[in-house]
Amino acid sequence: MTTDAEPTGPQQGDSYPRLRSRTQRFTLGIPRQLGTSPDGGRVAFLRTASGTSRTGALWQLDVETGQERVVADPDVLLGTEGEELSPQERARRERSRESGAGIVSYSTDAAARVAAFALSGQVWVAPLDTDGPARALPSVGAVIDPRVDPTGTYVAYASEGALRVIGVDGTLERPLATPDSETVVWGQAEFVAAEEMNRFRGHWWSPDGGALLVERYDEAPVGVWHVADPADPAAPPVPHRYPAAGTADAEVGLWVLGLDGSRVQVAWDWMGFPSLTRVSWTSHGRPVVQVMSRDQRTALVLAVDVASGATEVLREQHDDVWVDLVGGVPTLADGGRLVTAEPHDDVRRVHVDGVPVGPADLHVRDVLGTDDLGVLVSGSVEPTEVHLVHLGWDGTVTRLTEGSAVHGGSSSGGTTVVSRSPLDATRTRTVVLREGREVAEVVSHQAEAGPAPRVELVRAGEHALRTAVLFPRDHVRGSTRLPVLMDPYGGPHAQRVLASARMFLEPQWLADQGFCVVVADGRGTPARGRAWERSIRDDFAGVTLQDQVDALAAVAERFPDDVDTSRVGIAGWSYGGYLAALAVLRRPDVFHAAVAGAPVTDWRLYDTFYTERYLGHPDEQPEVYDRNSLLTDAADRDGVHRPLMIVHGMVDDNVVVAHTLRLSSALLAAGRPHTVLPLTGVTHMASDETVAENLSLLQVDFLRRALQEQRQDA
Repeated sequence: MTTDAEPTGPQQGDSYPRLRSRTQRFTLGIPRQLGTSPDGGRVAFLRTASGTSRTGALWQLDVETGQERVVADPDVLLGTEGEELSPQERARRERSRESGAGIVSYSTDAAARVAAFALSGQVWVAPLDTDGPARALPSVGAVIDPRVDPTGTYVAYASEGALRVIGVDGTLERPLATPDSETVVWGQAEFVAAEEMNRFRGHWWSPDGGALLVERYDEAPVGVWHVADPADPAAPPVPHRYPAAGTADAEVGLWVLGLDGSRVQVAWDWMGFPSLTRVSWTSHGRPVVQVMSRDQRTALVLAVDVASGATEVLREQHDDVWVDLVGGVPTLADGGRLVTAEPHDDVRRVHVDGVPVGPADLHVRDVLGTDDLGVLVSGSVEPTEVHLVHLGWDGTVTRLTEGSAVHGGSSSGGTTVVSRSPLDATRTRTVVLREGREVAEVVSHQAEAGPAPRVELVRAGEHALRTAVLFPRDHVRGSTRLPVLMDPYGGPHAQRVLASARMFLEPQWLADQGFCVVVADGRGTPARGRAWERSIRDDFAGVTLQDQVDALAAVAERFPDDVDTSRVGIAGWSYGGYLAALAVLRRPDVFHAAVAGAPVTDWRLYDTFYTERYLGHPDEQPEVYDRNSLLTDAADRDGVHRPLMIVHGMVDDNVVVAHTLRLSSALLAAGRPHTVLPLTGVTHMASDETVAENLSLLQVDFLRRALQEQRQDA
């Protein structure tokens, strides 16, 4: 038994919004975090028991036989006790957008003989090279991020601000570092690292298992905010240190901690480069770290002397706007080669010892790993597609995937695991390849999402905006002109328009409610080159809103007999919520109704690393923050008021509810009608299926009524 209520499978008559929440957007049951043993003989992965179960179990596939076996099943391991999560673990999962239960991550030794994972606040280990049982170790406190060392002898884990180790046999449990104040934490990533740098770890083993690189951060300089739940006035507000734009970040350092009790601090120019963005310690040489200046325009790649803590600059990276952070790099590879990923002629390419390698038109998204032959990357030539490509040290280029789809995977020991999510089918397929030949398939328990959405991908306007257009399944072209619903994210970091049917399940449901739904990726979204991504600098509002206007105009020109541009709604969440509210406030001539979910309304209230990358420091550029604030647009400019519903989780600790409250206050002061829908007990992710269903239905009803009234007034 687990703490997530035992889910039922999809039932006849269940609404799409309910199924979307119950299946976590139809991702449950899909194998994930696939890792291949160095000899290529075994593939470990996480998978839930069905498309509606949220409880992840650890599995392994034998490549030769194609047989799977369960390594660790939380339902068996915990029995009737159920799973309990600490507040710290819940916060960590919120940062990584992890809403699953059970085993949500794992680590292995270098030979993939043993796995370690956290479950219900304890350290567990399980053998991977035998059929032995998983065992709980006598760990201390609420365990976070257990990592087994490369030799398979010890597990390091974070707990209650300390970094601790324990033998895989359950002996020699002890702390390596403990906090000397309540604001100090060892072995974990600080808030902005996890939220904005995609660095979720805070400790890294040495290749020989004798020492670790360990982050120590002190949040004392960071301002304290309080997140309260107004629906429970008896509950005290929860203090939360939040580094808002222009304010102090946590003080971050790095230490080499030996199992023998030795302790050495890693030295660099902390004042000039306060952000620790990447850490890598491979068997090919010294540890490599990347540190970055506050303005994010300069980064240093440093090699660490573990005996003295001294550092040597291996490479300086500079960009007049900002330096990109890329997954998997910088790192040292075979022969001590330094692998990075940097822009070259506007395309992000792998660099080996400073020299670009690979195709000149392949935009590298992430470096997935290195081996003795080269580098495995995920990348795009066409930004709607994601492919796996191996770049050899000898200059060879091996494309491991083909066709219009989104691919992911890993490779080791001559075995490659590839997941494929195409545009013409809603199921994700995961296969195992040896020498380019399919030898096995990893079973998926993904729930059936029905027929693939009817989506047409177009290139809109002068910027060739990648845009998806969806009509109701029963719509006959040219028979009637439908209201338009723009469904953007529209900001940096994320893409919505990808060649994967799963990306358009919700847009198709919205279209089936009687809309032409348009999803457009504007400037600033990934995989379109350096200049494209940086064109939003200092101008979120102007650039990203104009691209939605241009996408709408292009769709109207392409489908003149099917869309009615006198009835245009827009809805989005997070950055998409900001963009939706901005649309009806700044361009009421184009947009006639909006639903804004969890919008950032004043960028001074958002975090340092994200906001200052794009808008600079608020003390240095106050006019930029004013120009991009929804509060500035709340003033009644021309007497045109468009219906606006603002939705916000009351205990959101990322985009705090103050954003919506301040916008509502400004709108009220200007005499502008609007609707606020508070979600009690909800964070930045609304995962409860009842809330998700009713919220979707309320939004559709709001937009439908608002656009119908617009038609009657026209």
